[in-house]
Amino acid sequence: MTLINHSIWHSDIILLCDSPPSLVPTVNDFYDRANKLRDQLLGARKKGLDSVEYEDALRSVLKELYELVGRPVIQRLNEVHIPAQSRVWWCPTSAFCLLPLHAMGPIPSDCPPRYFLDLYIPLYTPTLSALIGSNKLASQRSVKPSLLLVLQPDASMEAALDEMHVVQSVKTEVKTLISARATPTAVLEHLQNHRFVHIICHGILEPGKPFDSLFKLYGGNQLTLLDIIRSRLPNAEFAFLAACHTADLTDRSLSDKLLHLTAAMQYCGFRSVVGTMWAMADKDGPHLAQDFYKSVFPPGEGQGACYYERTAEALRDAMIKLRGRTGEGMSLERWVNFVHYGA
Repeated sequence: MTLINHSIWHSDIILLCDSPPSLVPTVNDFYDRANKLRDQLLGARKKGLDSVEYEDALRSVLKELYELVGRPVIQRLNEVHIPAQSRVWWCPTSAFCLLPLHAMGPIPSDCPPRYFLDLYIPLYTPTLSALIGSNKLASQRSVKPSLLLVLQPDASMEAALDEMHVVQSVKTEVKTLISARATPTAVLEHLQNHRFVHIICHGILEPGKPFDSLFKLYGGNQLTLLDIIRSRLPNAEFAFLAACHTADLTDRSLSDKLLHLTAAMQYCGFRSVVGTMWAMADKDGPHLAQDFYKSVFPPGEGQGACYYERTAEALRDAMIKLRGRTGEGMSLERWVNFVHYGA
C-alpha cells in the first residue's frame, strides 16, 4: 500500500508491503505542486467535463502527477521486487484525494501510451482501518453471490435500460428493484440479503456537506451518505455505483477525510466498491458493466472463487477496453473517471 501524506509541514510517500515501510523521496516543492494540480483540475471542471479546457487540464495533470508521484513510486516498487500486475492500494490525504493517481501517465517512451493502471491494479482506501476491515474473511465466500440491481433512471439516462439488461444477464441470481419499490428503506432492507449490488441512478454531490450527498430514488426519495453509514451490512461484499459523483470531492469538501458515497459503502461493510470521480457518461455504463461482469463471472465457471476479490482487476481491464473505444470519440475523462475502493 502507498500512503501519501500531504502536509504544509512535511510531505511523505510511504510504501507499505511485506518488508519494513519504505520512504519514497519527494521533491522540495512537492506540497505546492500537488496543490497546483488540484486547483488546475478543479478550475477546469467549471468549463464542463466535455470541454476542451478540461480535457487539456486532465492530460496535463496526469502527466505532471506521473513525474511527481508515479515515477518515484514505480521505481521503488521495482526496487522492493513488487511484480507488475500486483495490486497497489493508494491511501491519499489532502489535495491527493481529488487527483486520479490510478491513471498517472502516460509513461514516457511507451508506445502505445501506457498509464499506471496498465502496470499495476490500482485500488484506493480512505483509511488503513477501512482496508483492514475490507480484507476480513467473509462467510461462504466461495458461493456465487446473489446480486441486487437498483434502477431509477430518468430521461437523461437513455442507456440505463441497456445497462440493466447487461446486469440481468450476469451468470448469477439477480434481484431487480425498480421504480416505486426502490425506496431508501427497501434498498437497505434488500441489501441485508444480497452480497453484490449494482446501483443505476443519479448521484448528487453536496459541496461542503458530505453527509448530504445522495442517490436519487423514486418520487423524490433520497438515499443519503448518512443513511448508508448508519447501516450495518454484515453480508455485503461488492457495490458497483453506476452514478455520478460517487467518489467525488470538491474544494469545499473535507478532502482530508476522504468522505463520499463510495467510501461510505466501504465503511458500512462492503469489501469492494466501484465509484466515479465526477459525472459519468451515460453511454459508457452498458459497455463497462458488460466487460466488468464477464471478468467477475466468466462463462462456464462453477463455485469455488472469491468473487469480490476479482472486482479490482475486472474494473481495471474494463477501463482499458473502454479507453480503446477510440471510434466513439473516447476522451480521457470518460475512462479515468472510475475508481475501485477496498479489497
